[in-house]
Amino acid sequence: MTFSPLFSAPWPIQVHACAALALIPLTIALFTLVRGNRLHRILGWAWVLLMACVALSSFWIQEIQLIGGFSPIHLLSLVTLVSLVVAVSAARGKRRGRHRRVMTWLTYGSLTAAGVFTLLPGRLMHAVVFGL
Repeated sequence: MTFSPLFSAPWPIQVHACAALALIPLTIALFTLVRGNRLHRILGWAWVLLMACVALSSFWIQEIQLIGGFSPIHLLSLVTLVSLVVAVSAARGKRRGRHRRVMTWLTYGSLTAAGVFTLLPGRLMHAVVFGL
């Protein structure tokens, strides 16, 4: 593992990757700690802000340009931003089931699935993790 490809990448990629990497331990904590208490809410807000940072920073990453300067991953970023609003609104409205469903989708659909794609050969995080 070597972080040199990440450190030499443009700033939007560095922000995007660092926020995404910070989400990993935070997600584990949120899934293992008691839900609904003050700590959950504090960590949850941190998670939402980091996830929004990941989604927003993606718009400045345009290495794959299929539709103008954008790619299908940018559609996922839009869906993620809307889903964050829905999840927070559900939590604030005491609709715990909806909050849980949307946050679970965000974790597995946006964070995990997109994260797996970053490990494909030729991608920056592949070079970071596998040192190639």
